[in-house]
Amino acid sequence: MVWWLMPQALAQDVSITALFKPDSANPHINQFKNTTPPSGYCQLFPGQCEENKTFSLQVPIRFDSNRAIPANHASPRQGATFSVPAQWRELSVRHDSGAVEQVRMRITGVGSMYVTEDVQKLTGDTNPDSRYAHNLLWGQSWVYAPSPCLYSGVGYYSPNSYGFFWKTPVQAACDKQAKFDVPWLRYDHLDFSYELVTPNPLGMLAGHYTGSLTYTVGPNGDFDFGDVMLPSSPVLTMNFNLDVQHTLKVDIPPGGEKVQLVPAGGWQSWLQAGRRPVRLFRDQTFNISASSRFKMQLECEFVFFGGNDCALDDRVSKRQVALQVSVSLPNGLTDMSGQPVRHMRLRTGGANALYFQPGFYVDRAPGVLHFEVPQSQMAFMLEPGAGPSYGGKATVIWDSEV
Repeated sequence: MVWWLMPQALAQDVSITALFKPDSANPHINQFKNTTPPSGYCQLFPGQCEENKTFSLQVPIRFDSNRAIPANHASPRQGATFSVPAQWRELSVRHDSGAVEQVRMRITGVGSMYVTEDVQKLTGDTNPDSRYAHNLLWGQSWVYAPSPCLYSGVGYYSPNSYGFFWKTPVQAACDKQAKFDVPWLRYDHLDFSYELVTPNPLGMLAGHYTGSLTYTVGPNGDFDFGDVMLPSSPVLTMNFNLDVQHTLKVDIPPGGEKVQLVPAGGWQSWLQAGRRPVRLFRDQTFNISASSRFKMQLECEFVFFGGNDCALDDRVSKRQVALQVSVSLPNGLTDMSGQPVRHMRLRTGGANALYFQPGFYVDRAPGVLHFEVPQSQMAFMLEPGAGPSYGGKATVIWDSEV
């Protein structure tokens, strides 16, 4: 009696990491970059994987035959067969704040290194190149994948082993039939490639999102290698960590923090002809870089009657006039309904904060803060007895913590 000793069945985990960090050289590329170190087939043959746009990982799940594989076996499940979860699966990734986003994944390739007896002894082939004996054993080279799997590149072999990797475009079994008796067979590890669809990072919070997706391994599981080849682990769990590193930066030109409001054309008409200005205003430009949602709000040293606007104060007469502040943002930044931001009024208090979102990464694009004492305030401001100047502080806040 022959006893088949199987490795202890333990759950197997693998980590998949991705990073979004805005790139000023490519501001319109708003996608995560897969930062998972490659292993397995793509580590051995990076050129093949680059050419085929394949990214592989290797996990130490071993498959051992529980009985001999007979020559010309009638059922594919009695020999070498491979079926992997090539259809899309969806999982949730969660931010520390509780925010949830969706990630989609599918397996796009499978490979390993099979190990058995010396194939020249199994087949009786005398060619010193054992590749020919491998081909005789299975009827064709393992470089050439059985349908519906597809060729992906080179293989590597020794007299008793053969490393391979196949593309898996659909979820269906890919079978190899042994042409000679195989007393035992082992797959030393599990290689797989995968494709991810990640969320739009511009709509995500900065920080880490984590989640997991578990596949079953073994007969009739997600990774199903037939009834003969039994795995050392019944499950394979993918642990995801998506790192979002947003940019929100505002640059105001030197001296831009001191704003002097003047009428159109200056003060000459008032000083020389007594013509009251229609309004006082100043447009202050700034440069903004933004890759995420943000809000803007207004804080005032003096709050005008009614509580929505800042006020300018005449330090002598203690009169106050309204100061209205509004903002225009560059193309690529919109309000939350997707509309362009042009002269949008800022009002005091957190409850009146305005929220904005990027359609793409905006890098050092010009925006404008508009400061104005409106026409309705001019007569009061210039009445006899008013002080010579009005002043006050208005603080404009850009906040990425939304």
